[in-house]
Amino acid sequence: MELVTPGIGLLFWMTLSFLFVIFILGKFAWKPVLGMIKDRENSIASALEAADKAKAEMENLQKINEDLIVKAKEEASQMVKDAIKIRDSIVDGSVAKAQEEANKKLEQARQEIQNEKNRAMSELKSEIGKFSIEIAEKILRKELANDDKQKEYIDTLLKDMNLN
Repeated sequence: MELVTPGIGLLFWMTLSFLFVIFILGKFAWKPVLGMIKDRENSIASALEAADKAKAEMENLQKINEDLIVKAKEEASQMVKDAIKIRDSIVDGSVAKAQEEANKKLEQARQEIQNEKNRAMSELKSEIGKFSIEIAEKILRKELANDDKQKEYIDTLLKDMNLN
């Protein structure tokens, strides 16, 4: 029966050892762990803030793109009106010649509009790509600033690979 019931001396020393371990952990381990958790919260908050900024910037760029399209349509409308005026002024001299010239102007205007639209879309895509790359670089630089975070990130990736 002595094997099942511990002695008072053993209980005393086990309790004293347990309290000593709790004291050591509280003194040296809890503060760094809580500090790491706080740092992680801050990095997640900053990443979310950066994502919100990127979203707002994307919306702004989309609005600019829509404004450019509206402006291009207005310019196209103005060019069409100009072409019609030219056609009407030349009708007196030669109807066939005026029709041919108006068609050329209209096609040229459409081509210019298409070229301007393509150029604007290309510039917009280029800017969006640059912003995306800059944001990704900043996030990765901040996330992988020290060896501990790199190791932690690698461990996370390995765990994700094992789960998949």
